[in-house]
Amino acid sequence: MTRLHSTYVDDGIYRLLEDLATPVSLKVSILYRYGEWDQLASLRVDPSHYASSESYWADAQAVALLKKNRDLPTSFDKGARAFDLFLQCERQCFRSNLRLAPYVGPGLTEDTDTGVFSYFMKARKSISKILGPVPSLDDLDGRFGPGATYGDKGADITILHKMTSRPTITLDSLCFLPLWAKTLWARALSEDHGTIVPTKGNRFAHVPKDAEKDRCIAIEPSINVYYQLLVGRLIRERLRAVKIDLDRGQDIHRIFACEASVKGHLATVDLSNASDTVCFNLVRLLLPPAWFDILCKLRSPMTQLESGKWVYLEKFSSMGNGFTFELESLVFLALIWSIDPSLIPGKDLLVYGDDIILPTRLERDVLAVFSFCGLELNTRKSFFSGPFRESCGGDYFNGVDVRPHYLKEFPHEPQEIIAFCNGLRRSCKGFFWRWFQVRRAWTRFVYSIPVDIRSCRGPSDLGDCVLHDSAERWSVRVQNSRRYFRTYSPVSYRRVRWTRFRNSVVFAAGIYMLRLPREGLIPRDGVRKYGFTEVEFS
Repeated sequence: MTRLHSTYVDDGIYRLLEDLATPVSLKVSILYRYGEWDQLASLRVDPSHYASSESYWADAQAVALLKKNRDLPTSFDKGARAFDLFLQCERQCFRSNLRLAPYVGPGLTEDTDTGVFSYFMKARKSISKILGPVPSLDDLDGRFGPGATYGDKGADITILHKMTSRPTITLDSLCFLPLWAKTLWARALSEDHGTIVPTKGNRFAHVPKDAEKDRCIAIEPSINVYYQLLVGRLIRERLRAVKIDLDRGQDIHRIFACEASVKGHLATVDLSNASDTVCFNLVRLLLPPAWFDILCKLRSPMTQLESGKWVYLEKFSSMGNGFTFELESLVFLALIWSIDPSLIPGKDLLVYGDDIILPTRLERDVLAVFSFCGLELNTRKSFFSGPFRESCGGDYFNGVDVRPHYLKEFPHEPQEIIAFCNGLRRSCKGFFWRWFQVRRAWTRFVYSIPVDIRSCRGPSDLGDCVLHDSAERWSVRVQNSRRYFRTYSPVSYRRVRWTRFRNSVVFAAGIYMLRLPREGLIPRDGVRKYGFTEVEFS
């Protein structure tokens, strides 16, 4: 693949910061020029300090440009920061478990506040109504996720590999083995005389997040996550019945956040480290016993650290667990709904993981409840007043979309430059004055791409296989009233051939996927080569 010289990137960045023409963009430019990477990564802009959407957008774009760039050579030990945060969250969950302990026992004690207990019982009743009866184990049919598992590492983690490797499972989940034994996965394994590997829990890991720190995750045992994903899907279906649609949640939240930035009737709330601070006793307290029993058996009670040491978890489940997202959505919904049962989910109460939208009048009550439960609001990303709201990747200032574009990695390949240019153009949202501020930088990046590649231009609906541009510059051919666009897109892939695997594994994978591509499965990061293709688009 063609490598692009880094001076093109530098020139484009300087042009953008110069044309944004604010004191903040000048500061960013100086910090970048003199290699003050730590300061760049730590910059913030506060929307409450701005009087207009455009003045805020210009500064937000200047700061956002490099803030999340994982290639910045900062002095931060990102992995160590992720581990320190893991320990901090575990200490926080430990304190929360102690605080909630008097409310989860068989009876009230002198340490139990009856008012608080009554509130939690109301929340449990709400969750019980949402979840309904627990499903029978015989009705459960698991599913595979796209990521790694405790025993499946590296790039080759397709379904074929997962069905071939030795399955892993926690001791508490052994009750699921009779159910799992009925699957084609288990039958394929038995033909090879494979064995199951019991494990104490999951494995701690961290993945890139931004220029300051990595993100903590946990790699779950394969059989556990196979059924965790199923339980997550069941909770998702039950939430949809009360108008909390997690499948379309991001789009819905952005619409409500935009409206709230104008009317000011709703607040957008974000929690810090939400999944890592939902403690064990909070879930035990809120979930009906039968549901709690299933989730408790499927969770990992311990984590193996990078040192090899095993530690018991104070949190209920981590990022990486197949039902964590749905569970936290359910818990946060019930906690808020029980403060004011007159709220209508999907109308004035929306939850998508730790992205929450609720009436501004509930600010004090919500803060008190979350604090008692050991949950902490992200004050920089929660907005109860003023003209700004943020939720699910949507930033709005008096109804105007002010979401900046992030350069999360320095682009080197033509397709990476195209993606960045398209993102920069999208951030203009059709405003001429924004386009005037980014046009020189956009042009500089575009002209760093080889001529034959940058000629691939078309509408935004075609995604990043073309440069988004005005219609008169599109690379289009019309034939029989149909338009054919010249694109620059993947043309060669690394494939995992099914012929490498036993027939029983291929049969099981084919039944599970309904269709097994003849050429083989494409693993993660499987693109080998980009080239020119022609796409019909009418």
